[in-house]
Amino acid sequence: MKKAAYSIILNATRESRTMSEDSAPANFEASLAELESLVKQMEQGDMTLEQSLAAYERGVELSKQCQEALKKAELRIKELKPGSTDAEASLEEFELGDDTAP
Repeated sequence: MKKAAYSIILNATRESRTMSEDSAPANFEASLAELESLVKQMEQGDMTLEQSLAAYERGVELSKQCQEALKKAELRIKELKPGSTDAEASLEEFELGDDTAP
């Protein structure tokens, strides 16, 4: 059974190594799901040092992709409230200042 687990992890690690930053998962949710999967695999402690390093490298790439997606989302939110410099203030003003709500 341990051999099968190593095989699955090794195949996943090989796939991760062949992916470049340009071949990012389609969206934030896919990146996050892949990152969570890598973390679970690493927490099992069954990986070799090389497999762990490859998984860690892929995890760093995915983390950067997630952070970039969140930054883009924050910018979109700021664009919804022109003239605002702080996303949190924009959201608070929008929620509190909406006097037309039923």
